[in-house]
Amino acid sequence: MFLRKPISTFTGSYSEQIERLKQEIKSADAVVIGAGAGMSTSAGFSYSGERFQQYFSDFEAKYGFHDMYSGGFYPYDTLEEYWAWWSRMILVNRYEAGVGKPYRDLLELVKDKDYFVITTNVDHQFQLAGFDKKRLFYTQGDYGLWQCSKPCHQKTYDNEEAVRQMAARQKDGKIPSQLIPKCPVCGAPMTMNLRCDMTFVQDDGWYAASGRYEDFLRRHEGMHLLLLELGVGANTPVIIKYPFWQMTAKNPKAVYACVNFGEAMCPREIAEQSICLDRDIGTVLGDLRQGK
Repeated sequence: MFLRKPISTFTGSYSEQIERLKQEIKSADAVVIGAGAGMSTSAGFSYSGERFQQYFSDFEAKYGFHDMYSGGFYPYDTLEEYWAWWSRMILVNRYEAGVGKPYRDLLELVKDKDYFVITTNVDHQFQLAGFDKKRLFYTQGDYGLWQCSKPCHQKTYDNEEAVRQMAARQKDGKIPSQLIPKCPVCGAPMTMNLRCDMTFVQDDGWYAASGRYEDFLRRHEGMHLLLLELGVGANTPVIIKYPFWQMTAKNPKAVYACVNFGEAMCPREIAEQSICLDRDIGTVLGDLRQGK
């Protein structure tokens, strides 16, 4: 559908872009929000640098990795080490992270609109900020859920109580062996419900959210739709970015807005229908809210 090198960026002033996006939020029949990792990074939840050092300097010294993403894929020798890492990772990014201001600002901007959120983020920030759970589709999983590692069945399990115990009782980079979670059906070790291979469990809740998202898009087909993309990079463009481009190209009433520091772009074919803001997401949402 798009040219091989189709990228275009908007060259108008920041104030012009903000004003246009502000008007689109007000006038759109509905808003579809697509959020990626850049949204949480803007909220201060960085996986590297000072924040990584604050929580994981002992893991860095022992294993030699330098960011949380790498720590999640490290081949730990034992499950005691694996769960020492993951319990702390979940605790600081899911249960004790607080709510990022960009998420609160976004909710204030769209709470009175007909909206839906699709996100690759797994940190639960949208629900913590107060977004309607029935208007959220977490495509890649949730730090707050576990699944069987095989998996022997298509079900996920809440992990907060177990995670807090693991985080509190870990010592020398390991948790007590008796705290290692086991599948209640087959006895195999549990693992994170995060999409990294073909074993990812899509449970009933996942399919229900997917169905609500598809229904939302069907009900607003051909209408004045604002497709608001926030912090979506190039790692998994087929989930949010490419579908947003395609929906914009097919619907002359649709507007595509991309807010992404250093990666704000769109295909030339939809440039006239697009708003590209190469700024920090938190700054943009704060400016939009001030002028609401």
